Amino acid sequence: MQLQFVGCGDAFGSGGRQNTCFHVTGSRVNFLVDCGATSLPALKRLGIARDDIDLILITHFHGDHFAGLPFLLLDAQFTRRSRPLVIAGPEGIETRLAQLMEVLFEHSSKTRPRFELSVVAFEPGEKFSFGAVDVTPFSVVHGESGGPFLAYRVEAEGRVIAYTADTEWTETLIPLGRDADLFIAEAYTYDRAVKNHLSLTTLEARLPEIRPTRLVLTHMSDDMLGRLETLSYTAASDGMVVEL
Repeated sequence: MQLQFVGCGDAFGSGGRQNTCFHVTGSRVNFLVDCGATSLPALKRLGIARDDIDLILITHFHGDHFAGLPFLLLDAQFTRRSRPLVIAGPEGIETRLAQLMEVLFEHSSKTRPRFELSVVAFEPGEKFSFGAVDVTPFSVVHGESGGPFLAYRVEAEGRVIAYTADTEWTETLIPLGRDADLFIAEAYTYDRAVKNHLSLTTLEARLPEIRPTRLVLTHMSDDMLGRLETLSYTAASDGMVVEL
């Protein structure tokens, strides 16, 4: 199984990076985590077959994590996708998705897709199964507008991937990432406190409790990107592949 960082940037494209979108594939799984506004061209640039994707997990409704869905869904219509697709995310996702479709492409939310499309709302703390993928959502803290806000612990093919999404420090990050094979964590700043976001020094202080096998930092501001050569942790980059 492998995870490819289709996009790992913040909301403002710091460092010229694409919005958040991770692609996970294995012998029995093919899914995305988040689908920011730039995801479709980024997927095409990397040569990723969109029609093979079975599941898209959305962490919250900010544009850099959610706004790529209308482009992806309309592209699927025009390429005559036939494979079923599941989109899952926080409570209210079905309404939010319809609203977003209408904002970006009028009448698109009322156009029946050529393929079977299911939209699933998560309840935090409850495990959900999608074929060979088990997902446990955790509530995180990222403000008010654009929520509810979720982080995901994903189990597939004997591996565990945990992703903080966008959040300030909250104790739920400990069970979320504990002993995960891959822990993808926001590190928006190095040590500066920014409301609703996570700094590396804050995360670093709690890593002994989380004990991930591998940590990869993502969603970094210019502050963090300017420190990459001095970091002792792996930092994501667009297109980077992690083997699991």
